[in-house]
Amino acid sequence: MIHADWMEFITTILILSLQVLSSQGCLEGCRCYSTTVECGSLGLTAVPPNIPAFTQTLFLQDNDITHISQRDFSHLSQLQNLYIQNNSLSTIDPGALSRQHLLVELALNGNRIQHLNDSIFEGLDHLRVLYLAGNYISWLASLTFRGLQRLQELHLQENNIQSMADQAFEGLSSLALLDLSSNRLHTLHQASIQPLKSLQELRLAGNQWRCDCVLHWLWAWTTGEGQRRLLLGKKMVCAEPPRLAGHSLLQVPGNSLVCIPPAVRLDHKQGLVSRVGDELRVSCQATGYPPPAVSWRKVSEAGPGPSGLLPGGATLTLRNLTAWHAGIYECEAHNPGGRASATFELRVNLSSGPGLGLRSWETPSPGLPPYQRAGAGSMEFTTLGPGTQASIAVGISLLTLVAFLLLGAMICRRRAGEKGQGGEEGGLYLNDYSDGPTTFAQLEEYRDEAGREMLVLDRNRTDFCTYKDTAAEPGRQLRGLGPLHQAQAQAQAQAQPQRGPGELFENLSGGAFKREIEYEIHC
Repeated sequence: MIHADWMEFITTILILSLQVLSSQGCLEGCRCYSTTVECGSLGLTAVPPNIPAFTQTLFLQDNDITHISQRDFSHLSQLQNLYIQNNSLSTIDPGALSRQHLLVELALNGNRIQHLNDSIFEGLDHLRVLYLAGNYISWLASLTFRGLQRLQELHLQENNIQSMADQAFEGLSSLALLDLSSNRLHTLHQASIQPLKSLQELRLAGNQWRCDCVLHWLWAWTTGEGQRRLLLGKKMVCAEPPRLAGHSLLQVPGNSLVCIPPAVRLDHKQGLVSRVGDELRVSCQATGYPPPAVSWRKVSEAGPGPSGLLPGGATLTLRNLTAWHAGIYECEAHNPGGRASATFELRVNLSSGPGLGLRSWETPSPGLPPYQRAGAGSMEFTTLGPGTQASIAVGISLLTLVAFLLLGAMICRRRAGEKGQGGEEGGLYLNDYSDGPTTFAQLEEYRDEAGREMLVLDRNRTDFCTYKDTAAEPGRQLRGLGPLHQAQAQAQAQAQPQRGPGELFENLSGGAFKREIEYEIHC
């Protein structure tokens, strides 16, 4: 008797203690009783702080909460039921529910969630029911629910789901009910359902089903062993193809669920030739059912350009063509019925500049230096940026200047050697007149009667000789000129009267030799 009274007294004290704690810890406007806190319809924009740590059931429905952070529920390790439906929730921090190992039921329906990943459900080892209906989810990635081994119900109806990865439901070995109704699904692959070993009910009504060969497995399953588990009746209606539109999948003959392999046609079947700097567009027209997916890739190249998949859809667009774009391109179309492809070769017409040695359709070697790959007179050079063009021009000028200086130094050394030997045997000397700056293309080679080699710098190769041809020793000077210049000098000497050395310079300011004397250079 005493023992029973003692137990009753302890129970009463515990109940009163919980009531006191709950009354003291309950937030303003919320209703608290036992281990339940109810804060619905209060206009909350965030999870309220100071929720009692012993809370097991928390109602936050019909508010305007937009975000759940890691600290919002970090102290609620006893939480078993969490209801946050009908809010404005769009983001949940990774691991925000990782402390709720005892959570059994989670309601996130009626929010603005667009993306799901496994970090949202991290730590929910005992979760049984998950409500995600009425959100903006459009895609289910692989292994999204992999940590929910004990999940039995998954509600995804009334979203915008258009497709899902084959491993989206991987890990849901205990799932009994999957609701995908009222989404935007066109098809469903068998690989997506295979991980659901315990599935008892699959809801698929209210989608825009494309009844083709991809759904043949579902038709066979519903008419066989899946008939008792797929509770659809006549609600799973075909939206396409037109001949099957409006018919229930269960009423369509199995041999009507067919796919048409793709066929591909290009705008240009033959090889394409374009110029540097042009823009190229090639359309790939693919037919078949269901409509094939089309992709472009570069399968080989004539130059060093990149290969592999290219961005874009059915139309290939290449802008500002260069030699790197040359090569073979392939358009590939595929659908569940098969694959088809078509190729074309692109050749880029390069305009050859002086000395570049490039022919039409020829691509420059990747090992050549820039000044050989793109000359200042080529179309390819004009497509380069101003800084690159200036660098190439300066480099060419420097190379030319260095070569000219080396030639001058070589000639000076040879003349110095000739003078040091004190004779006229075998020496190489440069005739000391010129009409101005010169290049390699204006070097002429002569040999006099004694066999000595002479290089004459003469840009314009004038048809008359200079004042030195008459002032110098006739025999020596004529031997230093070529045959044409010797004949000219003799004819001019006979036609003019003999003048003294002083008279030879009278007409420097306006005479016939002004041009040669003004630009005279000596080594």
